[in-house]
Formats: sequence, structure tokens, C-alpha cells
Amino acid sequence: MKNISFHNQFKTWLKSGLMVMGLSMAVSCQDMLEEDVISQIGSEYMNTPKGIDDAVSAAYSTMRSWYGTERGNNLSEFGTDIYTNGADGSFKFMNTYTNQFDSQNSSVRELWDEFYRGINACNAVIDRAPNVDGITDAVRKQRIAEAKFIRAHHYFLMVQLFGPVELRLTETVVPTNEVSRTPESEIYASIIKDLTEAIPDLEAKKASSQYGRATKPAAEHLLARVYITKGTSSSKASDDFAKAEPLLKSVIANYGFRLLPDFASVHAFGNEINDEVIWSIQYTRDPLTNGGGNNAHVFFLMEYDTQSGMRRDTQNGRPFKRYRPTVYTLDKVFSNRENDSRYKKTFIDVYFSNRPGTYNTSFDTSKPSVTFAAGDTAIFIPGFEMSTADRAKKKYQVLVPSRYDEKLFPGLKKHLDPGRADLTQFEGGRDYIAFRLADTYLLLAESLFRQGKIAEATTAINAVRRRAAFPGKENAMEITQAQMTFEFLTEERARELIGEQTRWLDLKRWGILIERVKLYNPQGAPNIKDFHVLRPIPQNQIDRAKGGASAFPQNTGY
Repeated sequence: MKNISFHNQFKTWLKSGLMVMGLSMAVSCQDMLEEDVISQIGSEYMNTPKGIDDAVSAAYSTMRSWYGTERGNNLSEFGTDIYTNGADGSFKFMNTYTNQFDSQNSSVRELWDEFYRGINACNAVIDRAPNVDGITDAVRKQRIAEAKFIRAHHYFLMVQLFGPVELRLTETVVPTNEVSRTPESEIYASIIKDLTEAIPDLEAKKASSQYGRATKPAAEHLLARVYITKGTSSSKASDDFAKAEPLLKSVIANYGFRLLPDFASVHAFGNEINDEVIWSIQYTRDPLTNGGGNNAHVFFLMEYDTQSGMRRDTQNGRPFKRYRPTVYTLDKVFSNRENDSRYKKTFIDVYFSNRPGTYNTSFDTSKPSVTFAAGDTAIFIPGFEMSTADRAKKKYQVLVPSRYDEKLFPGLKKHLDPGRADLTQFEGGRDYIAFRLADTYLLLAESLFRQGKIAEATTAINAVRRRAAFPGKENAMEITQAQMTFEFLTEERARELIGEQTRWLDLKRWGILIERVKLYNPQGAPNIKDFHVLRPIPQNQIDRAKGGASAFPQNTGY
């Protein structure tokens, strides 16, 4: 069970977050309106044990700007080979790559500002904690290590998204407009140094005694991903993949993690704390401590609530229709549905009537009307075509692939949140799983594959595939060394991690984002250009830099 005191610290996190923001305006905010008093109070408070603890908590809270948010999903799932746009939302241009995707983009601006707030909170902890009295050496080391983990996490995401950014490793107390873009090689060196120094002082167990804090395995997992990403970047070194391998093997072997027997249970509602979760972002059910909430539950759903026999409810979710799986996703990535359970357990394939009565049919014209009692099947989504005659035999509407459109498509199950207070609530309360063991296995397979260790890579990927099998189909799910190709690896990551905010970053580090969007995302294909492998620097950041664009230049193409 969660350590309630740490989980409920989000009330403190929000308060201390405001205090730390007052210390971090140099890079992250346009002005300092009415922040002076808060900054002065914060400066004194930060020199106490409670102040250090709250500053670390405030830094953790900035993770919520990425995980489970629309901005985080816009920047990681949208505009890829596996997700395109649904009917609704004002960010479709992030999928279609039109010229609306520019430096005024709120997703990049908000993430930039929030991450730099978090980074400055970390800098304050790292600078001040060594001189704070009344704190044990063990706790002091752990808090500094947590701050280094968070700072490394933020810079790692930012260097992938934006390329060179401002690398600031000391606390900014007084606002400054003297900023510049640090070379990627220096940023990667800083990230690796932070994580390498953090690992010995983090709790060396599966989960922190205060659930949600970073642990040694979480840092090992993150550092391994850093090496694998760096290994395909302009800063690559010949031993990057080799350095990732022992870190990933340590996470798998040394802490008691295990792949859950049933793939569906990994993301099952109410099972957010389980043996596969390495690290997650904490949310709550208390509106005072939940910030904007985990919103992932709304973005991946189809418009079920206007269909015959259906109305919106908390069980089936609030359908925003933002992200729609591509044809490539459904027909190619998830083509093996006889042996592999992940299609069945990833996508919603049935809706049960919660609005009894008789209705005219809409998308299924094989019959003129349908009649439902409460709980009857109202919509079935088989995932394959059925003849008109076969559909006519059913007492419900059948949604076949030829009728998929921007409103009607298989929705994602992973993030459903029936625990919301009511059917309109946007601020979900489920923890967001950031790192899990199946990803560790897949990263290990990739690091081994890159080193030419094909047999070991095959063993690693088969561990994930065996778990994904329907009962009795485990042997049929295993692949041979001859089948262990790079293309197979890219599709296996899609099958396992779809909707978990990894895909754009994967395609970018593999160097195939442009070609894959052109091949598999018809909405994005006409407009995507080579420069789209980086996101635009927020214009407000350029404007507030001394020297403007000459000192802090925009990424090419924006």
C-alpha cells in the first residue's frame, strides 16, 4: 500500500512548488510579478530540513507536466506511425505537421517552463543541502540523489525534444536573461554524471519506503535509456550500448521485479502498484493535491456516448477523440491476434448498453434498428471485416474496420479511470506508470542487438512475448534469432508500450521518424520535414534572452 504521508505531500508539493518557482524565474518565467516576498521567504525556508524536503517534493511535482497530460502525449504519441488524429482537439497540427506547429505552441512552452522550474528546485537542493543542519547524512545524500535524478530526467527529455538547451547546474536566485544553448554533448555528460552519482545514494530496493520517490533501479533504468539514446545521437560513443547492458540486467535481476503473468493486469484499474512497476508519477483523488490530474484517460477514446443504447459514464470514460490508432497499428503491429493477447487486452472491443431502449442504427446499416436491455452488448468491435449478412444476425451494432473514422475507432484501455468522481471529471487520479519491467527487457534486447549479441537479444525479447501470449500459446509467441531484426524490435515496442509516451522519442532516436510518418500516418505524411525531428524552442524563451535569437537561436525550420 502507498505510504500515505508521502502521497499526500502533494498538498505540500504544490505550496512549496510555488515557493520554488519564485526562485527559478531566471529561465522559466517572463516576469517576477509579486514574487519577491515569496522568494525571500523561500530563501530562508530552504535552509531548513523541511525546506529541503519540500523543495524535492516540488521538483517531483513538475513530472506532472509531462506524464498523463495532453502536452506530454502530444509530444510523444501524436504524429507518429502508430497514432494519428481523431475528430476533436486544437492540437491536430502536431500530428499533421502544418505551419501552425510553431514557436507559440503551448505544449512546448508549458513543458519548458515547468521543467526549468523543476530543474531550479533541484539545483537549490543540490547547492544548499550540504550546509543544512538538523538532517542526517543518509537523508541528505538521498535528497541530493533524488534531485540529481529529477534534473537528469528533465534534461534528458529536453535534449531529445529540443536539442541544445540551456544547461544550468546551480541555483538561480536572481532573475537573469543571460542564457545560451549548451551543446548536446555537454548535456548528455551532465545527465550521465547526475545519474551515476545518484545511484549509490538512492534506496536500493524495488520501491521506496515512501512510495513514489526515485530508487536505485529507477535511476539504473533511466541511465540505461540515456546510454541507448546517446548511442544513436551526434554525441554517441562506441561503448554506449555496452554501458546500458549491465544497468538493465541489474534492474531485472536484483530488486524483485517480475513481469506480471497477465498483460492486462499491468494497467488494470486499482493495480497501479504492482511488481512490474519500477517507478510511477503520483496522482491523488483529492482535488486540492492533484494539480491538473492524470488526464490520459480521455484522449484515446472513440465517440461511444452518442451511439445507440449508450450514454457517457465513468466506466467507459469521457471520450475526447484526440488520438486514433493508424491502419498500420491495427493491421500490421497487432496482426497476430491468434497467439498474442495484446490486441484484445489493449483495445476496447465491446460496449454494454447503459441506455436501454429501441434505436435506429447509425454506423451499422445491416439492420434498421436495435433494442437493448441494460447490460446488453450495444457495440462490438471485432477488429476484422464481417459481411453484411453476418452483421445483420447480431442484435447489436458491429463496428468493422471499413467504418472506422475520426470519431469511431478502437479505443485504448490502459488509462481508463472509472474511479473519477463523475462522468465529466477531467482530473483523473490514477498514478502514471513511467518505467516498467517489460520496457527494461525491450531496452536490454535493443542494447544487445546493437552489440551484435543476437542470441541474448532474442532471449530478452522472448521474455516479454511469452508473457503476452494467450494461455497455451507461449511457444508459438517465441521468435528465433533469424526473426530478431531491427524492424521486429520497433514493432514489439509498439505492441507492448503503445499509449505509454515512448513512441515519438523511439522513432526520433532510431532516426526513422520522418520515413515512418510518411509511410504510415497519412495525415502527417504530406507536411513532415527533416527539421521536425526537433520541436520548436518556445518564442517567449527566445524573447526574454539577452540578445534574442542571436543568443538563443530557434531550431531550424520554425
